[in-house]
Amino acid sequence: MQNLVHQRCFNHATREAVARCPECGQCFCRECITEHDDRVVCAACLKKLTQPPFQQRPAFVNLLRAVQCALGILLAWFFFFLIGEGLLKLPASFHEGTLWQASGTDPE
Repeated sequence: MQNLVHQRCFNHATREAVARCPECGQCFCRECITEHDDRVVCAACLKKLTQPPFQQRPAFVNLLRAVQCALGILLAWFFFFLIGEGLLKLPASFHEGTLWQASGTDPE
């Protein structure tokens, strides 16, 4: 194994390596490393360390959301259905003399 003094940066072949990443084991120059949790790691390993793990939702969660969506649409339809039924039950005398039925001339 070569000494770190004789190593070159993994990303920049002309630069001298100053640290070895404990995650991937590659050597890097000063510009390619950063400190994270009191350790010196490379940018690629830092990205892996800071990403939250992907968690797949159980199938019943997707089914639950679909059912909630369907119930919401059904509730909205029922709400507007009841409003329409209520408007249809209004007597015609309720609308007499309203502005939209005026013909533009005054009845005498």
